[in-house]
Amino acid sequence: MPSLFSPEFLTQEQLENLKLYKYAAIDRSFTTKYILRHYWNAAIELFPMWMAPNLITLIGLLFMIINVIFAIIFIPDMDGEEPSWIYFSFALGVWLYSTFDNVDGKQARRTGTSSPLGELFDHGCDALNCSFAAVLQAAGIGLGHSYAAVILYSIAMLGFYLSTAEEYHTGVLYLGYVNAPTEGVILSCILFIISGLYGPSVYNLPVSYYLPQLKTYLPSMMTSLSVSHALIAFIAFMAIFTHLPVCFYAMYKACRKNNKPFVRTMLIQNMPIAVYSIAFISWVSSPYSTILSHHHFILYAITTGIVFGRIASKIILAHLTKSRFPRFTVLLVPLIIGAIITNLPRLNAIDPIFTPESEYLFICGYFVFAVLAYLRWAVVVINSFCSYLGINCLTIPKRKTM
Repeated sequence: MPSLFSPEFLTQEQLENLKLYKYAAIDRSFTTKYILRHYWNAAIELFPMWMAPNLITLIGLLFMIINVIFAIIFIPDMDGEEPSWIYFSFALGVWLYSTFDNVDGKQARRTGTSSPLGELFDHGCDALNCSFAAVLQAAGIGLGHSYAAVILYSIAMLGFYLSTAEEYHTGVLYLGYVNAPTEGVILSCILFIISGLYGPSVYNLPVSYYLPQLKTYLPSMMTSLSVSHALIAFIAFMAIFTHLPVCFYAMYKACRKNNKPFVRTMLIQNMPIAVYSIAFISWVSSPYSTILSHHHFILYAITTGIVFGRIASKIILAHLTKSRFPRFTVLLVPLIIGAIITNLPRLNAIDPIFTPESEYLFICGYFVFAVLAYLRWAVVVINSFCSYLGINCLTIPKRKTM
């Protein structure tokens, strides 16, 4: 009888394809090349040789989880003037996550424990971190439970998804001259530090307050934007006009190289993320939803972030096992149901299908289901990798001495 964690998710052929694994990455960032590379080389010396690379990755993620808990406890509205230490904690948490995320690979090489599991574990944590980082960023610059916070999370999610899909097609993780894991992290830390020093309210003032000379050159609509909204507009601009075309062009070249129809491939393979995005946005933006008005966006973002983590991690798994691009995950079902229910036409406002209480309970139930389903899937896949490759996930086996 198969156990609860039996490896039914992976076939023998998929496991055998792990032998073909070869990590490839390109980072064009000058910040990485001339500054952070030296910092990471120094930082790795602080980690003991017995510490497994995946354990480093997991500890890095815990820094983010702890800060999300701080946000839930101390900044539930995500827009208040809270004690300055919490914003410094956000900056420290993001910086430590980035540091641990970048030294885990170095630890794998120095301990001789590099494996496909390391890439899956690392990028899987990165996928989950999209929602954690978005929550901290929204709280850190005082966006509150707003459509601006929704847009910020959507940009992070789509950017990470495109990079993951690009790596599936090209076999190479590509980071541009300006990228989120490097310059984006530095910008986030600077913004958090400013909030710690002066309070997040500084981001609510219009751009013209700090740069009045811009009124001469730019339309009043642009200069009257708050600094926080201007930052989101800038991030969206960079994503749409730099990140998106680079990713799609790389996938176009890969499809041509492999004699695959580009348009048809993109339409079919991007169906899950399209369904996810439409359901995610239509639910939270429905006039009948109380996610924003009743301040449930943190719970909603983390819950749907786990769903996104499953979608992205399945693409990474398919890349490592040379498998077909994943097209569905059962975790999408409650998201679709929630989006449909909240957008059904109402006969009257007195008897809604979703009351504020029932919608909140539905999201809570969705959160529990998503966590349990994701953890079971992760444990099954990790156990399959470890069993086939003869490795441990969070420990380095002691070498036998003669």
